[in-house]
Amino acid sequence: MTKFAKKGEVERKWYVVDASGKVLGRMASQIATYLRGKHKPQFTPNVDTGDFIVVINAEKVRLTGKKLDQKVYYHHTGYPGGLKAETARIRLQRKPEKMIMDAVKGMLPKNRLGRKMLKKLKVYRGSEHPHQAQKPEILNI
Repeated sequence: MTKFAKKGEVERKWYVVDASGKVLGRMASQIATYLRGKHKPQFTPNVDTGDFIVVINAEKVRLTGKKLDQKVYYHHTGYPGGLKAETARIRLQRKPEKMIMDAVKGMLPKNRLGRKMLKKLKVYRGSEHPHQAQKPEILNI
């Protein structure tokens, strides 16, 4: 008989990922796998079985090809004519944390469970993070 994971039975680990020199998309897909819990044998699609991920050195992430200048991030203010756009190069300088969050968010389910999983991702610009008390393990991606 198949054993399904239940909400309270899931053991969560903490992992640290160093983004220095890592390609954004490849790193994001691995992070999404760990946030979702697909690396565990008790993975259940309708239960959040994933772990916590702390990403450090977000500003040192890499993009391949001409993406720094050709990839454009859009958002709308909600007002008429309020479409804003910025290239990946500008986004990487201003908000590297948001760049990684958006990449991972696109790889998670688009529902309540996916939003809950995204809350387990912590992204920081420098090499310091406030999660030392959780004793996170280093995750090589």
